[in-house]
Amino acid sequence: MAKTLTDQEFQFPGQTSYYHGKVREVYGIGQDHLLMIVSDRISAFDYVLPKGIPYKGQVLNQLAQINMEATADIVPNWLESTPDPNVSYGIKCEPFKIEMVIRAYLAGHAWREYKAGRRQVSGAPMPDGLKESDAFPEPIITPATKAEQGLHDEDISREDILSRGIVSEEDYLKLEAYTRALFQRGSEKAKEQGLILVDTKYEFGKDKDGVIRLIDEVHTPDSSRYYYLEGYEERQERGEHQRQLSKEFVREWLMENNFQGLEGQTMPLMPDDFVNVVTDRYIELYEKLSGTSFQKDPIDDIGKRIEENVSSFLR
Repeated sequence: MAKTLTDQEFQFPGQTSYYHGKVREVYGIGQDHLLMIVSDRISAFDYVLPKGIPYKGQVLNQLAQINMEATADIVPNWLESTPDPNVSYGIKCEPFKIEMVIRAYLAGHAWREYKAGRRQVSGAPMPDGLKESDAFPEPIITPATKAEQGLHDEDISREDILSRGIVSEEDYLKLEAYTRALFQRGSEKAKEQGLILVDTKYEFGKDKDGVIRLIDEVHTPDSSRYYYLEGYEERQERGEHQRQLSKEFVREWLMENNFQGLEGQTMPLMPDDFVNVVTDRYIELYEKLSGTSFQKDPIDDIGKRIEENVSSFLR
């Protein structure tokens, strides 16, 4: 079985801070820059699963780079360089404490809410009479609070965001406009590759000059859900589940094994054959979205490779 990057802390030249996230490690470099290492950890229901997924970090990092470059005309982003397949380097920003989630179809969390009888998510209404994977009349924005590690993200309405002063009205209107424009671009790119961008999330921050920038990942399988365009209508007419490329199949596997991150539930251990299936899905999505073949970088000693590449870059 291929080796993975799961838990390894580095010490880099000029390092000023360190943050351990669910999937990413973030290192402050000097006062104005960050170094983000994308691990092979995988999370679901806000919990990190026990096994890493080979090449997952490389897939996410390189897809994020491609999509940052493809959307830089819409909104400035934080990215300046990728010194290693798993590593990004760029401008330090103060993150907004919300995630901007946008949904064009009734799926995932929105579907689970709908099935339970609720007709709104984060204050955004969902019309009656829909079935799973139906399109909304128009995409809805359903923000979520960014949870501390080990806690669940929570839906939050635009009204609550503004009344609690989490984001100013001026900034929030910009975030909404950026979110819709990014989603439009992502949907167009997905369609070109025979996919449907079902829903996704964006994270934003402000740099030291007060400029709002797109941060973290964009249009990756961890932050987005995709359906295959071919056969979508026929499957909806027959009431069948849609073929999808996203992390949702991992969540479904966990639910089949009685885990949704609820109190008293035990995290199941993924068998190696399922881990390999997850790797294949991530690589498939990379190739579908980028239109290029995925080039596997050496993973015999990922930590050593990162240390050498990043230290050389920083010097």
